Amino acid sequence: MALDANDLDALVAEATKILDAAVPPFIAGHRAQSAVQKKGDDFATEVDLAIERQVVEALTRSTGIGVHGEEFGGEDLESPLVWVLDPIDGTFNYAAGSPMAAILLGLVRDGEPVAGLTWVPFTGERFTAVVGGPVRNNGAELPPVTPANLSESIVGVSTFNVDSRGKVPGRYRLAVIENLSRQCSRMRMHGATGIDLAYTAAGILGGAISFGGHVWDHAAGVALIRAAGGVVTDLAGNDWTVRSPSALAGVPGTHEQLLELLRAVGDPKDF
Repeated sequence: MALDANDLDALVAEATKILDAAVPPFIAGHRAQSAVQKKGDDFATEVDLAIERQVVEALTRSTGIGVHGEEFGGEDLESPLVWVLDPIDGTFNYAAGSPMAAILLGLVRDGEPVAGLTWVPFTGERFTAVVGGPVRNNGAELPPVTPANLSESIVGVSTFNVDSRGKVPGRYRLAVIENLSRQCSRMRMHGATGIDLAYTAAGILGGAISFGGHVWDHAAGVALIRAAGGVVTDLAGNDWTVRSPSALAGVPGTHEQLLELLRAVGDPKDF
C-alpha cells in the first residue's frame, strides 16, 4: 500500500491521541492481578484486555487499518498494512508495581515496520518515529544514534529460565550472557522488551537481545531503531521481519559485535 511520509505522520498523530487516551486506565490499573493464564507462567491482566479492546476499536474506526493484538489476535500479519499492538509490555512488572511497563504500537507494511510508538506511562516517555526518522520523545526530536563499542555500551537482555527448552534453550541464553559479561559489564534486565528497544533507539542502550519471537514485542521498537539509524536483525543476523523468531538490536558497531558474540556461542540447537 502506497503511503508517503505525510501519510505516515498523519497516522502516527492519530495513533498518538489514541494511546494518550489509554494512559489513564493504564496508570489506574497499576498492580492489577492476573486475569487470564497464558502459555507457561505468562498471564494477562484485566487492564491488558480492556486497553486492547479500547485501542483496537479506536484505531480501526479512525484509521480504517486493522489491528493484530497480543491478547485477541485480529488482522492477518500478512495484510498489506496492519497495526501491531501490545497493550502492556512488561506485564509482570506492571502487576508487581514496577514502572518498567509500556504500550507498544507498530505499523507494519508488507511485513516491515514503517512506524512505531512506545509509551512508558510511569516515566512520562512517548517515543514515536516513521521510516526515515527522526525519533521523537514527547514530540522533541532526538539525535540519530552514533556508532559505539560493545565494551562501552549498556545492553538490555530479556529474562529467561535456565532450564527452559524450545527453539532458544535456557542454557544457550545463559551462555550468551556469560560471554557477554566478558565484553560488557553493563547488562540490564528490564523485563520489558519494548522498553529495551525504545531505549536503544533513544541512545540510552547500545543494544538489546530478545530471545523471544513475539511480533507485538518487537514491531514498534524495530521501527524506532531503524528510524534512529540503528540495526535490527534476528539472532542469526537476518533482517528482522514480522516472522522473525528473535531480535538483536544495536547501534552501528555494537550490533556487529553482538552478532559476532552470538556466532561464537554457537547454534541454539546444540544446547
